[in-house]
Amino acid sequence: MTRTPLSIAEVEAACDAFDGLPDDVLAADPARHADELLALGEDVVAAWVTAKGGTPTAEQSEGFRLLALHKQGARGTPSFNACRETCRELVYHRNLVVDDPAAPESVQWLRMGTMVVRHLALFVGGKLVVDGLGDFCCSSRPLRQGDPAAREPMES
Repeated sequence: MTRTPLSIAEVEAACDAFDGLPDDVLAADPARHADELLALGEDVVAAWVTAKGGTPTAEQSEGFRLLALHKQGARGTPSFNACRETCRELVYHRNLVVDDPAAPESVQWLRMGTMVVRHLALFVGGKLVVDGLGDFCCSSRPLRQGDPAAREPMES
């Protein structure tokens, strides 16, 4: 079965839903939840690639489609590299869970993975609104908070 990619708004809603899941639900199948979070991250970066006129790759980089999508999305947009470590952090948390799903920390790792996906969605969503959004993921905060100055072009 082919999974239908979610929009960035749907990814944010999915993160909210993950936040609402009780620990025992997450602990029942942590590897599946970790893979779902990775897929949400892929959806976010694929949305960026699509918005920039590209076709999201099905290829992998270092064993992960998310990293290949990031590499594709960063071509021609150096400021998109700001989310490279966020993508890598999502892969890291997924690997922690999948490598040891019975670990007592697996639920904590899933909760952190959810925060990482949300962070990625907020950054990429912000860049889709303001392509010149700064070089750091955190610089999307004024945009999310409705600061009109955030929509003004940045000096290079």
